[in-house]
Amino acid sequence: MGGQTIIAVGQMCSTSDMNDNLTQVQILVIKAVAAGAKALFLPEASDYISHTASEALTLVRSVSTSPYVLGLQTLAKKHRLAINAGIHEPGDGKDGKIKNTSIWIDEDGAIVERYQKLHLFDMDLKRGPKARESDTFEEGMENPTPFQTPVGLVGLLICFDLRFPEVGLTLKRQGAQLITYSSAFTVPTGNAHWEILLRARAIETQAYVIAAAQAGQHNASRVTYGHSMIISPWGDVVAELGGEFEGPEIATAVVDLALVKSIREQVPLRRRTDVYPEV
Repeated sequence: MGGQTIIAVGQMCSTSDMNDNLTQVQILVIKAVAAGAKALFLPEASDYISHTASEALTLVRSVSTSPYVLGLQTLAKKHRLAINAGIHEPGDGKDGKIKNTSIWIDEDGAIVERYQKLHLFDMDLKRGPKARESDTFEEGMENPTPFQTPVGLVGLLICFDLRFPEVGLTLKRQGAQLITYSSAFTVPTGNAHWEILLRARAIETQAYVIAAAQAGQHNASRVTYGHSMIISPWGDVVAELGGEFEGPEIATAVVDLALVKSIREQVPLRRRTDVYPEV
């Protein structure tokens, strides 16, 4: 698939109210369609951000019963718009944990791909966030595989995966032209590392990087960084939103697959797998 297409990155402030979150997405979809986008990328945990870990476990629904996901599928089909969204799903184990997944809904409204977050956010900074996602979430156990979409060959990743270049490089090796990092970054880590890591991942994979982010105050204790971005395969920030949440909004960019091909040809990154392992 070649040519140029418009994509939209959406920024929202999810709460524990899935109906309100779906209303935010309806606004984003209308804006994306008006901009001529062929795909809309939504943040991590776009279906809900709970007040507590126990509430997260009570809110989770399968995709077949989630009013939020069913609503996304209806919107995608109605507007002929592919939608990528970070959601929660019930876990497979008996420990009561849930999945942090990214799903791809095609323009017919079908869920055609999904990815379960590999790297969980466990952090206890002295002057920053404290989180233990591993208390609530199952670790994903499979490397993502790129898949064909109307905007190119897409590989799905999520938030904390951004700190691990290996998974992005694995997607690049498989030909991915666009790599997602649907996110809900904290403010301190966002200020320190968000843009520089996104640009690094784009440069080393020579792919478009799409980072849809949560923004604003979600509950009494949760604030996210925002600054949703689209990065070119040369490492340029070609679209960016702000950090303050004043309502759901999008930023758009033109994806040029010929640019991906050209950069990879002009700057061939031949890995020395005779010296170190291939990832």
